[in-house]
Amino acid sequence: MPTPLHIALIGAGVMGQQHLEHLDGLSETRLCAIADPAPPAAMLAAARGVPYFADHLVMLDEVRPDAVIIANPNTQHVQTALDCVAAGVAVLLEKPVGVHLDEVRELVRASEARGVAVLVGHHRRHNPLISKARELLASGILGRLTNVTSLWQVRKPDSYFDIPWRREPGAGMLLTNLIHDLDLLRYLCGEVESVQAITRNEVRGFANEDSVAVLLQFASGALGSLTGSDAVAAPWSWELCSGENPVYPSQVDQPCYMLAGTRGALSLPQLKHWYFEQADAGWHQPLLSDVQAFTAAEALTRQLQHFIEVVRGQAEPIVSAADAGRTLALIEAIRIAAETGQACAPAKI
Repeated sequence: MPTPLHIALIGAGVMGQQHLEHLDGLSETRLCAIADPAPPAAMLAAARGVPYFADHLVMLDEVRPDAVIIANPNTQHVQTALDCVAAGVAVLLEKPVGVHLDEVRELVRASEARGVAVLVGHHRRHNPLISKARELLASGILGRLTNVTSLWQVRKPDSYFDIPWRREPGAGMLLTNLIHDLDLLRYLCGEVESVQAITRNEVRGFANEDSVAVLLQFASGALGSLTGSDAVAAPWSWELCSGENPVYPSQVDQPCYMLAGTRGALSLPQLKHWYFEQADAGWHQPLLSDVQAFTAAEALTRQLQHFIEVVRGQAEPIVSAADAGRTLALIEAIRIAAETGQACAPAKI
């Protein structure tokens, strides 16, 4: 068996601790250090029996890990990743890859120049359910994809916003939540050529949006919509519908993505396939349906297993910094479209 990889954690908040839980189940890795200026991180490191550092630069110099997981606040992602790349340490970087495209371009250049891998944590791509959906779309089972409907509608409790950075620019529903949905839409349906959007922050009045409506035009010609709010009592979101994370009450009968084509339709996460018995049938004939089978597995664990392969040079990142940058470019296009009231094309990475 290969020597376990020594992996350090930078950022020991909610997502950092989720990564630790999945790291514990892998024999191929060892947690070697925790870096986070927040006092609770020191207690977590002591409980885990690993060195603690308030400054990740000191940790990189003294511990010299094989790889790092970065799960600190969004605005710190790129600079922290750049520090790790400069030290020659492979990175699993929580999404979003950054908050501005220019800094992401800098990270892409640095990663390529140093030959240091960066895997961005759009973990839903690693879910076998999504792999099956992508396989079905590629098979042509839906015919020509024409319409995509996406929903992300939940209520975050007031206590969620007790953490100051969640109320400030650089966080918000688009960058923190809908970026996952937009990444999956790109992954399943192809690149987006242009967007139109409306955003509002009138429920809470913070610097970030609490409601958004987006129209998307895909390069394939398909049209899509994404409506989201983190201030509504509703069951339609990946978190609630997929059962991927047990901290959320499951709404397994409710879809959050509906993809419709000329030969059939597919609802996710149920993987329910709708179709006519005869190809030339229409709305007067009954639709048939079946549920496509797949083998479930933990997306975060599969992402870590993929990261191990990336660190060892056995695989290329499924989500590179450049790929994640294209999803961030879609977020920026939505912001511009909302501000100007005009359609906007995502910038190139």
